[in-house]
Amino acid sequence: MQDRRFDLIVIGAGIVGLAHALLGARAGLKVAVLDRDAQANGASIRNFGFVTVTGQGWPDTWRRARQARDIWAEIAPQAGIPVIHRNLLMACRRPEAVACIREFAASPMGGGCTVLPAGALPAPLRGDLLGALHSPHELRVESREAIPLLAAWLERAHGVAFHWRCAALSVASGVVHTSRGEFHAPRIIVAPGTDLVSVAPAVFERRGVTLCKLHMLRLADPGWRIPGAVMSDLGLHRYRGYAECSSLPALRARLAAEQQAQLDNGVHLIVVQAADGTLVVGDSHHYAATPDPFQPEAVDALMLEEYEAVLGPPPPVVERWTGVYPSGPDDAFFEDIAPGVRLVSVTSGTGASTAFGLAGEALADLLA
Repeated sequence: MQDRRFDLIVIGAGIVGLAHALLGARAGLKVAVLDRDAQANGASIRNFGFVTVTGQGWPDTWRRARQARDIWAEIAPQAGIPVIHRNLLMACRRPEAVACIREFAASPMGGGCTVLPAGALPAPLRGDLLGALHSPHELRVESREAIPLLAAWLERAHGVAFHWRCAALSVASGVVHTSRGEFHAPRIIVAPGTDLVSVAPAVFERRGVTLCKLHMLRLADPGWRIPGAVMSDLGLHRYRGYAECSSLPALRARLAAEQQAQLDNGVHLIVVQAADGTLVVGDSHHYAATPDPFQPEAVDALMLEEYEAVLGPPPPVVERWTGVYPSGPDDAFFEDIAPGVRLVSVTSGTGASTAFGLAGEALADLLA
């Protein structure tokens, strides 16, 4: 009979759950991860794999992102996860955006970042752009490959026990009742991802958490390589780290006059490149308690319109998918729902960027 007693049980095998499993195993605990699916299948594999530091909200999300970036850089080679590219270029189409990145670069969060003038922009960025913010702090992995490799490495190198197709039906102090029987541990982390109703639904309701659907595209290899992830003016509008820039309201007013359709659909530009040269492009944001599964072409067209303004005519779309993640007023939270049972949720779509940093905080006193 399988051992059902552990020092730490983690419910959820997405990046938030795996981050807690890693830190628990490093602390010498006997760790089990339970997941209702046969493999990670949610937001953790449907994103850009882009570990974003610059532009994250001050101070907690920015700090967690820096910590998570360092852990990703440390463990990726150990787990056989390629770091495909680094850096970020926030390309500017408008003078108001240039003013915003200059202000940001001079702020405490802009350390290490530089403002590139129009004449210094690297190919393949369009020549009519007005400048770009260059950040050296980011890295990118291929999520759909990285998450399974990370889980396999945790099992192989750290002895983490994975129980797949094992749904947590209820949780109480010291025990998880599952579709495969009871599991016991004095410490339990609940990292439910988009499941806001099975465990502690009142917490998510009290915190105003809903779900966000986003559109993603993969474009054919364009025949060139980007020097890092690429974003644009619309990203300055959406990322909380730029919110204190005094020049941002002027940019937002111009965006409202010129790109209201993009704002209405939560569109901003992120472009990253895979090892095979294909480009992952997104994204959009639509909110509902149960987002529909459909992907209107008109929204994809808005994303490709922004792509063309920054990188030129897009190559053909070779793949489309949607992602869903929890969204709330806070970037993330954790709280106890019973003695020894802690609920942890990233509610801003920043799991890949912040989970390892968040897990360190969420586990700190449980590991004591």
